[in-house]
Amino acid sequence: MILYRRAALAAVFCLGAFTQPAITSSYEQQVPILKDFDETGVLGGLYRPNSTSARSRIAVYVMHAEQDYTSFVACTELPKRGYTTFCANNEASKYGYMSDLNFEDMMTEIKIGMVWLRNLTDIDKVVLLGHSGGGAMMAAYQNIAENGVSACNGTEKIYPCSDAMAGLEPADGLLLLDANYGLSTMALLSLNPAIGDETDASKLNQSLSVYNPANGFKNNTQSDYTAEFKQRFQQGVVARNNRILQYAQGRLKAVEAGKGMFGDDEPLTIPASLYVGFNNLFFAQDTRYLHHTTYAWPLLRKNGTTTQIVHSVRVPGNFKDYSNNWESGALKTTIRRFLSTFAIRVTDEFNIKTDNIEGIDYASSQTAPHASVQGIHVPLLTIGMTGHYEYLNAEKLHLNAVSNDTAIAFVEGAEHTIIPALTVSLILVNLGTLLRHVSIMLRTG
Repeated sequence: MILYRRAALAAVFCLGAFTQPAITSSYEQQVPILKDFDETGVLGGLYRPNSTSARSRIAVYVMHAEQDYTSFVACTELPKRGYTTFCANNEASKYGYMSDLNFEDMMTEIKIGMVWLRNLTDIDKVVLLGHSGGGAMMAAYQNIAENGVSACNGTEKIYPCSDAMAGLEPADGLLLLDANYGLSTMALLSLNPAIGDETDASKLNQSLSVYNPANGFKNNTQSDYTAEFKQRFQQGVVARNNRILQYAQGRLKAVEAGKGMFGDDEPLTIPASLYVGFNNLFFAQDTRYLHHTTYAWPLLRKNGTTTQIVHSVRVPGNFKDYSNNWESGALKTTIRRFLSTFAIRVTDEFNIKTDNIEGIDYASSQTAPHASVQGIHVPLLTIGMTGHYEYLNAEKLHLNAVSNDTAIAFVEGAEHTIIPALTVSLILVNLGTLLRHVSIMLRTG
């Protein structure tokens, strides 16, 4: 049984949509309609189903923070089931290692697609779909779109937003697939405390290194970090994060006083902090951490659905140390972009547990979905993939949500990238069960 916040749970798709036969034998994949928003850098493809229906009048809007999602699995699978799907890219580099993201640019670029979809006469509702870092981005967007600049310009923020964030077009629902802990949070969770000199990444304090066998590291298998190392590691992350944040804030003051390298901004390179998956530290190597949910939730399985404490089935990874590698290990950004997009505060209570991460001030960041969902009131669905550690965030977002219309589920054995055929089948076929209670707001018959 799917767990809902209330009996008449709202979700984001029309009634019975996924209880229909998955795909008819006569289905023919349509060529997407290319939409280029000229000089904005936003480019996407509109994927339409074979026929018009109540479901085709719902558009699912897919975008990632910095990856190419124009061929993401939802782009083709949702139209097969009747939904119009718009898969778009923002202007950020798709190379994967350049970290040229800028928070306000991301928000305004999502808006471009939202406004366009709203103006299509054959579309009644728009649902945002965010996967991984796209989940953090889409959640931030919806929060600001619903609540205005007050959602992002408060004193709790490290870098309050500008008035350019006013007037974002809100969506009618939000679907988060394996959304990560936040662009800023993942940078924190990739921060190697063994770096003591920010100008020389070759100098590592081995007592703080997750790659030191003396601390419990085991190459190509499950690491078994000692309790003493865990404590040192966490304290080291807090100390280094505080140093970097203090430095960046100091440089911002210098720039604003006309004493910076340039008049508007200046470059910032942070060794061993690039937030991409292969740099995530500690829990990637030691899978005892971020290993199970706190509460029992629906688990979609090959032979049916059970409700239980959900365990991660991932294998250990991230065995290579990229600390001394500029391309693969360093966060390459600017002072303003770091503070607005990648910075987050962490307290001395920072603690990576088996079922949670404590001590992170999510409200200080613009890109942490834990804070964003507390301002989102439209229907919200979170799904976690148990073959990855970010699956656990689905529970935390669900618990933090204030919307009265929420649903949650996990997919057994699913990889983060949602590529295996069984994973896609479990999500899309069982989504009918997930969404059987539909809000009147989005009911299309």
